Amino acid sequence: MKFEYPDSQTLPLGVVVKRSIGVTRWAKYAWKATDVLPGAGPADWKVLRTDGDVTEFHAATLPLTLYVSDAEAYAHELQARIPSVYAVLRPGDVNADVPWTVALVTASPYEAQDYCDSAEELVEKIPMSDGLGAWVTAFVEKHYEEEAFVKRRRKNARVDQSQDGIGDPRIRQVSDVYRAPRRKEVPN
Repeated sequence: MKFEYPDSQTLPLGVVVKRSIGVTRWAKYAWKATDVLPGAGPADWKVLRTDGDVTEFHAATLPLTLYVSDAEAYAHELQARIPSVYAVLRPGDVNADVPWTVALVTASPYEAQDYCDSAEELVEKIPMSDGLGAWVTAFVEKHYEEEAFVKRRRKNARVDQSQDGIGDPRIRQVSDVYRAPRRKEVPN
């Protein structure tokens, strides 16, 4: 049974991964998530096109779910120069024809950054199409309200008991406790 969060919206999103020849002798191929297909059907590394040594796959179709609690993150991403979604690729069997699995797609830059911290997954930033951007924008406009900044005021501050930088009152001293140490004079 799949649990749906209230006020969340989900759209199936196909992830396109490009395989090209590697530039080092240690990596036979270079893999990069390059595009998304909104509303795509199920796929399992289906070849979309081959051009010489470059092959594009419809790697997987995963749900892109927008949550009300993450609306601020989506609003932040929509303000970027190029609004994007993020695909997280996880390493699989190194000896297989396809050594990656698509683990997640998200529109939250904060969630994508969490996956970048581990250095195990490959996180790719993919520009949103106009239709996908409109869908995310409509969700943000419906569910996000920017909080007004309210300056905090001190209520019970006792300013009459201030030591003004003299430090611990149990130690007798006339000057500031944070003064620079003096050099000892060395006799000649």
